[in-house]
Amino acid sequence: MSDILLTIPEIDERIAAIRENLRELIEQAAAYSGAADEELASERIAEQEEELERLLKRREELSNQKS
Repeated sequence: MSDILLTIPEIDERIAAIRENLRELIEQAAAYSGAADEELASERIAEQEEELERLLKRREELSNQKS
């Protein structure tokens, strides 16, 4: 789904979900042992952080348009 089509409340919902995903991934990463598991966890965390940053920027853009 394109961020351009999302409303601020929809973006806020996605941000909350990503933050929860990050919390869970970090907990899982702490429990992992082995390089392969740690690498996978790091990749998933990085992907979620990128998505979070993208959504936060889009939310800011939309907020600025309303001002």
